[in-house]
Amino acid sequence: MTPRTTTPSATPTPSATPTPSATPTPTPSATTAPPARVTDDGPRARFGDLVAAEWLKTRSLRSTPWMYALTALAVIAFNAGTAYDHYKYWYQYDEHGRESFIANGSPLMDAFTGNAAMVMVLAVAAIGAVSITGEYGTGLIRTMFSAVPARRSLMAAKALVLTVVTTVFGAFVALASFASTQAILSGRDASISLAYPGAVRLVVASALLAPVAALAGLAIGSVIRHTGGSVIGCVVVLLLLPMVLSDRRHLTAVLQHTLPFSAWERLSASDLHAAVLFPWTVSGAWTVYALWALLASTVAVFAVHRRDQ
Repeated sequence: MTPRTTTPSATPTPSATPTPSATPTPTPSATTAPPARVTDDGPRARFGDLVAAEWLKTRSLRSTPWMYALTALAVIAFNAGTAYDHYKYWYQYDEHGRESFIANGSPLMDAFTGNAAMVMVLAVAAIGAVSITGEYGTGLIRTMFSAVPARRSLMAAKALVLTVVTTVFGAFVALASFASTQAILSGRDASISLAYPGAVRLVVASALLAPVAALAGLAIGSVIRHTGGSVIGCVVVLLLLPMVLSDRRHLTAVLQHTLPFSAWERLSASDLHAAVLFPWTVSGAWTVYALWALLASTVAVFAVHRRDQ
C-alpha cells in the first residue's frame, strides 16, 4: 500500500509592505511645562488658620491660664495693699496731710503702683518669651515649620494672638486695680474717679504695658531661644536698664526715655508733680510704646526666617 502523504498547510506569504517599526518613547518636547517653582517659604497657609491654631495652643496649655491668673492676683494685690496701708493708717495724717493726699494725686499713684508694674512686666514678658522658647525646648517648632514653611506668617500669627490676649489681660488688671484701690480709699473719702486728671491715661498706659512687655519677651525669646537666658534678658532689658540709667545726665536720661518701663512712669505720673531735670512729653512716651511694639514684632517675625533649630 502506498503510504498516505499529508500536505502541509500553506504558510501565509508575507506582505510586500514592510512592517512599521515600534513607536519610540516620546521625549519631552520644548513645549512641556516646567515643574512648579517652589519658594523658600513653601506653600503659603491661610493666615486665619494660623491665628486659629495659635489661639488653640494658647488656651489649651494648662500652664498659660494659671500664669495669667497668678500674675493678675499679684498685681491687683500689690495695688490694693498700698491703698489699704493708706486706709489703715489714715489717722496718722493731719488735716493738711489729708487734703494734700488727694491734691497731690496720691490716690492715682495707689491705683497702679510701680511695684505692681514691675511684677506685670516681668511676668508677662516671661510669658511672651516662653511662648516661643518652650516650643524650641520640646521640639514642637520643627513640626510647626515642617507643616507651615511660611515662618514669617506663623510668627506673625503668634505675635497677633499674644498681643490680643495680653491687651485684654492688661485692661482687666488695670481696671480691676483702679476699682479695688478706689473702693478701699472711699472708706476715708479719699477716692477719685476716672474723671480725675490723668486717671484714664494711667489705666490705658498700665493696660498697654502688658502687650508691649509680652512682645518684647517674644522678640528676646526668638533671638536667644533658651528659656532661662530669655527670662534673664527680659529682666535686664525691661527692668534693670531703667534703674541703671540715671535721669540726672542728658545722655543717660535720653536713653532711659527710650525704654517702655520709663514710658509707663511718665504716663502714670501726675502732672501736679514737680518737674524733673530732663522732662519729656506724654506724646513721646506713647511713641516709645508704639515703637517698641513694632520693633519687637518685627524682630520676632524675622528672627526665625532662614534659621534652623
